[in-house]
Amino acid sequence: MSGEHALVDTKGKFVQVVKDGRKQNDIEWLPGRILLSNKRLVLATDDGKRTIPLSKLTSVTVSQMNQPLAQVEGYVKLQAGRDAWLVSPQDSETFEEELYKTLLDQIVVLVKHPALKGGVVTGATWEKARFKIDEEQEDTVNIAISSGTFVELDIDDVGTVVQKQKEIRGKERPLLEVEHTIDGTSVETHISGSPRHVSLIDGLVRQGEQRNAANVDLSPEETQVLMALYSGISPFKIPDFVDMDIDEVEAVYDRLMEADILEPVRTRREVQLEARGRSIAGDAIADQ
Repeated sequence: MSGEHALVDTKGKFVQVVKDGRKQNDIEWLPGRILLSNKRLVLATDDGKRTIPLSKLTSVTVSQMNQPLAQVEGYVKLQAGRDAWLVSPQDSETFEEELYKTLLDQIVVLVKHPALKGGVVTGATWEKARFKIDEEQEDTVNIAISSGTFVELDIDDVGTVVQKQKEIRGKERPLLEVEHTIDGTSVETHISGSPRHVSLIDGLVRQGEQRNAANVDLSPEETQVLMALYSGISPFKIPDFVDMDIDEVEAVYDRLMEADILEPVRTRREVQLEARGRSIAGDAIADQ
């Protein structure tokens, strides 16, 4: 192929789980060679090979081990039209990085940023932006907006991701609402584009949401403190804001830090929400 160059050549396992729209029974992992170029993915065994043009991929999602497929530690699910494969390369980190970079680096999307700040709707409007996978900082996406704003999106910092359809610039389009932080404040960046691009971006940024899933039971006091921090209240003003003693708030901070919901910043009583904490706080506010 003209202009084609190799990106990854590794061993691994793979299996086709959907063929022509039908789920396959008797799933069996095949050991073989996994070759990724900037044009295609080749899954090769001693019995032959399967070639998947990258232009045909409509969805890429990364999953950790689940019980029915416990022969591998993790895998990448690739959707191409009515077919789907699970691929588990030995060098999974490099494979995932190069695959997403090839599919998404330098694409042009529509962005509204920040659409929400501290849970409050802003006056931001939709603008064109260029999407870039950061080569130096792992799990980081850079979004350069046409007006000059630059957004650095740390995937590990993503709290929630919501995908929906909405009328944007007079046309019904797919939309991603991505919650993350800037300078310790919760914000939402909204991203729209072609259905394929939005689906691929969703698979990338949702990795952060999965890592920070809000599965934890909190006391009313802990929830109250989280919601206050989520709304942008200074950690030093939390005791007065929630009408609790300083020692009580300190104890709440300690419990939330142990649960990886808060992280300390500089001094003991200055804290900020982790992505997991923002996810929990966002859910709590939505339930009010």
